[in-house]
Amino acid sequence: MRYDESSPPLPESSTSISPDRPWYARRSTLVVAAAAIAPAVLAGWVLTEVLSGGARDDSRPPRIVMPLAASAAASSASAAPSASAASSASAAPTPGPGASAAPAASAAKGLAGRTVVIDPGHNTGNFKHTTEINRQVDIGTNRKECDTTGTTTNSGYMEAEFSMDVSRRLRTVLEAKGLKVVLTHEAGKERPFGPCIDERARIGNEAAADAVVSVHADGVSAGSRGFHVILPAKVKGGSADTAKIIGPSRQLGERIAGNFARTTGSAPANYLGGGTGLVVRDDLGGLNLSTRPKVFIECGNMRDAKDAAQLSSPQWRQKAAQGIADGIVGFLGG
Repeated sequence: MRYDESSPPLPESSTSISPDRPWYARRSTLVVAAAAIAPAVLAGWVLTEVLSGGARDDSRPPRIVMPLAASAAASSASAAPSASAASSASAAPTPGPGASAAPAASAAKGLAGRTVVIDPGHNTGNFKHTTEINRQVDIGTNRKECDTTGTTTNSGYMEAEFSMDVSRRLRTVLEAKGLKVVLTHEAGKERPFGPCIDERARIGNEAAADAVVSVHADGVSAGSRGFHVILPAKVKGGSADTAKIIGPSRQLGERIAGNFARTTGSAPANYLGGGTGLVVRDDLGGLNLSTRPKVFIECGNMRDAKDAAQLSSPQWRQKAAQGIADGIVGFLGG
């Protein structure tokens, strides 16, 4: 049973070797050189498939033909050779004795003044304001509920509680990096319910955010496990036009997916996205109405006992926040 506005919509010839040693040495050199070049050529071809293949049909999940971590590493020109180094500045080689700390300082300086908007999915008060959140709002392509209640674990832990906790942890990590962080709301303070999905998008737009991330957890059947990151599809209608954010949003999503998997130990969702951890959708107002690079992350399935145990753990939620933060920082070049 799905409660989450971000949940998936219901049905988606051999040659002898000469004894001449000099000739053999030259041949060996050529073979070794070819072997060294081949992986780089293959990686370049795969990267092309990742960055262009999925865009051929934005209404379906992206076609990714290599492991998720490698995809995340390959998606940015600044990516390091290893998946773990793809988006974390801490993965860089440790400077030797006497080496300058200037690169780290430069990275921190590069993040200063950048703005990240974090959108905690739902609101714990939504359950008490169903009339208000059922009000229809324009999402460009059609109209949709202002917001939804979100889901819960079988023991009653609310998605809205989870998303707010992870969002606050995420804010702390990002602010320590020198970033300006804006939350779309803080439940229990100024918002008894909502905000509506169109307002959530507007907050990111008006903040001129360099990146926007909406934090959620899914609510599908038991046995469906893992995380996935939702990317915006190409949408144009009414006040929605995502053409300019599709590319950077994909880069942001790949960075987050790779780092989230590495930091939390979670696998990409086994029930959608073809095992890539990435899904493209055109029915989410929070994405359709955004003019800034934006993604949703479904951190796990609250209706699966194993996933729910992780989502309910403060220690795991800290890892989730760190993984998302590393992805954002990597996307911003920090």
